Amino acid sequence: MSATIYLTLAAGGILLAWLWRRMLRACEAANGADWGSPWLNRLDGLNRILCRRWHRLQHDPLPLPESGGALVASNHISGLDPLLLIAASSRPLRFLIAREEYERWWLRWLFRAVGCIPVERARDPRAALYQARRALEAGEVVALFPHGRIHLDHHDPTPLKRGIAVLAQMTGVPVFPARVEGVRGQGLTVVAAFIPGHARVRCFAPLHCVGHPVETCLEKLWDILSAPTHRERHANPHRRDKAG
Repeated sequence: MSATIYLTLAAGGILLAWLWRRMLRACEAANGADWGSPWLNRLDGLNRILCRRWHRLQHDPLPLPESGGALVASNHISGLDPLLLIAASSRPLRFLIAREEYERWWLRWLFRAVGCIPVERARDPRAALYQARRALEAGEVVALFPHGRIHLDHHDPTPLKRGIAVLAQMTGVPVFPARVEGVRGQGLTVVAAFIPGHARVRCFAPLHCVGHPVETCLEKLWDILSAPTHRERHANPHRRDKAG
């Protein structure tokens, strides 16, 4: 090997090592939640950088308590939503996700590492709710999409799944609603993360479901998560069910 080729390779290796170290430092500086692992904290920082730079994320502070169990409930318009919510949170979020999404072979390792809880949508979801309850009682933050699947603002109104209100009543933790907007890849799953946009996460005051009927809690949550134009055109299905 000639001296010129050797020096070129050596210089390239040094440059790559310098860039790698610089990227790690940028991710460490951007990290906003302690996931209990250095490499997960770096991934958290990388996610926040990508959400701010690529998706131009703007968000209200998600008003979570510094410690103790809490629920985060959001509308669901794309596969990007969990990344945006994580970027808006000062604490790690454990998501309930569909089993078929959890079993994607190239993402399963990450879902397990961040503590996602798989839900059997076609079967009995009680096992997932039990696991979520244990996490809440252990002081963790559990996030879920009460619509149960992607639901866009122009879709017909559907009732929210009862699981979030049941969990809130069983554990006594507050529900922190958040609304995701401005995602260009609406309706898409994995592909949505690669489409730049002007995303926004709007956060709201917590709901307390203890002492209230499940349907009343879901009625209030449905109003918060729905777009104003959607509320004007459609009746709240939980209010209609309650009236019936």
